[in-house]
Parts: sequence; C-alpha cells; structure tokens
Amino acid sequence: MDNSFYELGMVGLGVMGRNLVLNFADHGFPVAGFDKDTTKVSALNSEGEGKKVKGVNSLNEFISILKKPRVIMMLVPAGAPVDSVINDVLPFLEPGDLIIDGGNSHFTDTNKRFIELGNKKIHFLGIGISGGEHGARFGPSMMPGGPAEAYERVHPIFEAASAKVKGSNCVEYLGPGSAGHYVKMVHNGIEYGLMQLISESYDLLKRGLNLSNDELHKIYQSWNEAELQSFLIEITANIFMQPDDKKSGMLIDKILDKAKQKGTGKWTSQDAMNLQVPLNTIDAAVAMRDMSAYKPERENAAKIFSKTSFSLSGHKNDFITRLRGALYFSMITTYAQGMAMLLSASKEYDYNLKLQDVARIWRGGCIIRAALLEEITKAFDKSPGLSNLLIDPGISTEIKKRSNDIRFITKAAIDLEIPVPAFSASLAYFDSYKSAWLPANLVQAQRDLFGAHTYERVDEVGVYHTQWNQK
Repeated sequence: MDNSFYELGMVGLGVMGRNLVLNFADHGFPVAGFDKDTTKVSALNSEGEGKKVKGVNSLNEFISILKKPRVIMMLVPAGAPVDSVINDVLPFLEPGDLIIDGGNSHFTDTNKRFIELGNKKIHFLGIGISGGEHGARFGPSMMPGGPAEAYERVHPIFEAASAKVKGSNCVEYLGPGSAGHYVKMVHNGIEYGLMQLISESYDLLKRGLNLSNDELHKIYQSWNEAELQSFLIEITANIFMQPDDKKSGMLIDKILDKAKQKGTGKWTSQDAMNLQVPLNTIDAAVAMRDMSAYKPERENAAKIFSKTSFSLSGHKNDFITRLRGALYFSMITTYAQGMAMLLSASKEYDYNLKLQDVARIWRGGCIIRAALLEEITKAFDKSPGLSNLLIDPGISTEIKKRSNDIRFITKAAIDLEIPVPAFSASLAYFDSYKSAWLPANLVQAQRDLFGAHTYERVDEVGVYHTQWNQK
C-alpha cells in the first residue's frame, strides 16, 4: 500500500469521530484516524475491518500516511483541546495543508484560528456537524465555513457522507471565516428552544392532565404523524416507552430534573444581545436549564409556597388539541427567531449566508430536522431577503390559525401554576413583533430624564433632549 494513501486524517476517535471516519470509508474514501487512547484506536480498526480505514496512536505515523496536501480533521471538545491538537500537528504540516475543526467551537475562536493558521499558509475550515452518533455514522447535517477554495478540496467527501433529503445533500458551503460554526451555534440555540417547549408540553400533560407514560407516548407519536413531525418529537414519544433497566417502571420517571448544557445555547443568547436581536424563546430555554440546576432550593421553595388547587375545565381531548396548536405556533416562532439572528449576523460579520441553504441542509440528519423546515425553505426560496419568517404569507397563515391555542394554553398554565416560560416567551415575541406601537417611548423619556440620553420625536426629524421638570 502507498505510504501516503489516506485522503483525510481524523484526530479524535470518540464515538462521533470514529463513526464519521466509518461513514467516509463507506463511501469509498480512505481515512486514517489518530487518538492517544489505544482502546479507541483498536475500536476503529475493529469496526473498520475490511474498509479503507487505519487507526494509529503515533502522530508521526498518522501524518506520514496522509496524502499531500494533507487534510486533517478534528472532532475534539471545544476550547483548549482544539488549540492543543493544532499545536501538536503544526510542526508536521506544510503550506497548503488543511485543518478542519468539526467540533462546536465558539465562532470567535474559529476566527482567530483562521487568521493564525492563514499567516502560516495553512488552510482552515470550521464545520458544524449535527446528528449525534447515529447521524455521524449514517448521514449528518454539516455546515462548512471558511475559504471556498479549501472547501472545494473536500466537498466530495462531505457531500457523499451527508444526510440526503429528496436527493439533496444536507451539506452546503455557507460562507467565509466562521460562518459554519456560527450557523451551528444558532442551530443549537434553536434546539434549546424546541427542547424546552416540548418539555413544557410534557409538564402540562403530566401534571396538568395526570396522563400516564403510555398515554404520553401515544400523544407524541400521533403528533409526529402531522405538522409537528420532527426528530425531537419522534424521540420524545419513544422515551416514554423506555423501561428502567435497574428497577421496575419507566426510565423517564427515574431521571433527575437537572438539565446540563455545554454552552452553545448560552453563546447564541449572548451574541444575539450583541447584535440586538430578540431571542425570547431561546433565552427562556437557556434560563430554564440554569433554573433546573437549583434543585435543592426549588424543593425548599415548594415547601414554603403552597400550590393553589386548580383543575382543568373542559374536555381533555380539547386541551390536548389546543396544546398541539400552541406547540406548533411556538416552534415556528423559535425557528423565526433563529433565522432572524442569522440574517443579522450575516450582515454584521460578512458571511453572505443564504438562509434557504441553511434551512435546506437542516431538513435531514440534524437534531432540529422537522417537516416545518420544508415550509421554511420554500419561504426563503421565494424571498431570500425575508426579514422574518412570521411575515411569509404561508407561515403567517399557520401562525394565525394557532394564535388562540397559544393564548388558551398560556392562561391554563398560569392557573395550574405550571411554569411555561418558553410558551409565554413565544407568545410575547409574536405579540411584540406584530405591535405597531410599544411603550419604548416611556423608556426613552426615563433615559433622557436621568441620563440626558436624548430621544426622537414622532412628529419631527432629529434628536432631542429636554430639561425635565422634577419635584
């Protein structure tokens, strides 16, 4: 075998890295893998037996068996581990070689690495990858960003390995610099919002209607057969049927109600604030992950504040139908918030994103894949510069149909004392967006009074300051 046989090298042979290597190899691309952990190297060689795959734990050997110019991809945790890998491989590289970061790096880190490696004549791509372990093995959604010419070198590999929807690859070159990692960050922010909304619907069904796990399974399963069809609804239905392998009963009832996070949702909220783009639902989802961590305090507060006795009036099936409508309403507004953020970021950071391409590659492979993305893709195909999904004629019709549902569910949740911050935030976002007047005039008056921050008038052009009468 040629000593420089392998077209791509993968650093990091955890489950994601190993599965992606095997995916590439399934499509005829010879891939080498490197990891310091010999058990991970052995796992790759075992699973890759008979394929064009080779795992090694020697960096020297790894570099030596890659075709020139070399392509080295990383799937390691964001932050210091990425810089560590870059520092380890740099001494072996030559001008024209390409490094790819396939992890969830913060886009500002990607920008820095792009510049630093560019100064050394090393190409760099940041590629967001979504789909989890299964997606990596059988077809993820991939979001590449960086120099277009660098992506041209590897696009056959990624197109072959990506998920497919209606004959279309769920990978597309998105833009320069950190465009790929930025889009993946917003993808994860939307994911936070959708997961919180689904969890709130579960709470209303479980505590509001006292439904069993079997009933919950059937409801989410039926929802997944219509407009709510999505990966997250599908797995939610399945979760309620998973038995506990340690004790009797279902596993869902044994899981502690403390949600963890890796930071991508928080990053989305943080940069949205920098861009001054409202992300009501996503912000609420991030806050609720934080709130869930206060388990002992919540248990203590529950003892102090007694709950009002309230039962749902009306027919159970009517409530479930309205909840379904409220969830779809809120899912639409969550995607709308994320897409509005991408539009703003594209202008601010010169990404030149095509939002129809973003929606298209999210239709398959990724965690937020959903039937709704077909309608979102159509909306941006018709109007590439659409400022907000809510004003698309088709989307706005669906929102109008369900506006009574979200109001009904939010009111019911208040009476039940069941927290629904994501549902409430979705409604607030909608009501604010469609309000031709907001009370921000009072905010401006207050700012001018205490800080001379000035204001604008509705009847004259210009910037004004008043010496306010104070008692």
